[in-house]
Amino acid sequence: MLTLGGCDPGPAHPAAPAQEQERLLARARMVREQLVARGITDARVLEAMARVPRHEFVPAGPRGEAYEDWPLPIGHGQTISQPYIVAFMTAALEPKAEDRVLEIGTGSGYQAAVLSGLVTEVYTVEIVAPLAQRAEADLRRLGYGNVKVRAGDGYLGWPEAAPFDAIIVTCAPEKVPQALVDQLKAGGRMIIPVGSPWGAQELVLLRKGPGGLERQVVLPVRFVPMVKGR
Repeated sequence: MLTLGGCDPGPAHPAAPAQEQERLLARARMVREQLVARGITDARVLEAMARVPRHEFVPAGPRGEAYEDWPLPIGHGQTISQPYIVAFMTAALEPKAEDRVLEIGTGSGYQAAVLSGLVTEVYTVEIVAPLAQRAEADLRRLGYGNVKVRAGDGYLGWPEAAPFDAIIVTCAPEKVPQALVDQLKAGGRMIIPVGSPWGAQELVLLRKGPGGLERQVVLPVRFVPMVKGR
């Protein structure tokens, strides 16, 4: 487990003032044109999206496209999700300040950074070890001190830290892993894309009620497949 130290979020090497201002404007435009205009209304989520520097989680090559509304490659066949999907999934999860959240599919660390300012703790699991290491380093550098990163099999979740108030999955299994259901608190929420890597996928919101899982399909999506460990 990689545990991050705490400090105020901010780049270790600040950009030149003009460049930083340009990025702030790009982030504000992203929120206004990609999120608010498409129906994202949760004020806390919008503030988090405006605050987190997405370009810091994008490799140097495509960094100039960091605030455009499409996914970008981050290496190892993986992507950082488009801003709208990040905001949509975060809002659907209804994060509360006291929540402990499990994320499956750390990727670049961007989704974890967005959640970091909305909840008490974020636990995030990434099966591709180099991505986990890079995300851990970036999250530490940027000061997201309530995020814990693990390189491991997302199908197993993070059992010793369970139960979780909410779980967010950013890669698509063909069916919801039972281990994740087991690690969700009673009354908890899970947002997860489900479906074939070659066919249709649906973004599903699950609530763990007294009678079992309540399931709501909320959006057709396309995510990278969820990979099992060996």
